[in-house]
Order: sequence, then structure tokens, then C-alpha cells
Amino acid sequence: MRKGFDGLCGLVDSELGRVATSGEVFIFLNRRRTHLKMLHWEPGGFVLYHKRLESGTFPSPKKHVTGSISWSELVLMIEGIQVLKSSRRKRFVLQ
Repeated sequence: MRKGFDGLCGLVDSELGRVATSGEVFIFLNRRRTHLKMLHWEPGGFVLYHKRLESGTFPSPKKHVTGSISWSELVLMIEGIQVLKSSRRKRFVLQ
């Protein structure tokens, strides 16, 4: 987890085949799942969020997962809340 802005942008481009300036949030975990970094492009520059757990680990994703999670799943992950076998009730969504 030594990579900074440029190193993570390179990973997004070369390994994921995505554009780092797309506005997506890219999440990276170290092998022990004690460090989490999120890379995000905002108008004017990159934002890098880094969280290091003093004890415990982040939930284990499937190996080398490249996919998407919802904002609420991300917040739960950062807060250390693991919801097993739960479902979300249907809500009205304006489109």
C-alpha cells in the first residue's frame, strides 16, 4: 500500500482498463485487509482517502474483484458493519 496518486492512477489504467478521471471511486485493499485507499477524481484534482485499521480487518472481497458496490455498501464497509444474507426492501425511485 505504498502507492500514491500516480501509482494508483497507473493501476486503474493498466490493470483495470478504466480512466481514473471518470469520476468513479476506485477502492484498493492491502493483502491483510487492514488498509483501504479510495481514489476519486473531482474537478480540479484527485482525492485520495486512506484508512488504516488499528485492529480488525475490512470484509474480505472475492479474490481480485473488479466490480461495483453501492454507496451504502461502501459506507458499511468503512464503518466495519458486515450485513450477511440481508435484502433491501423495494423503494420508489424517481427516474
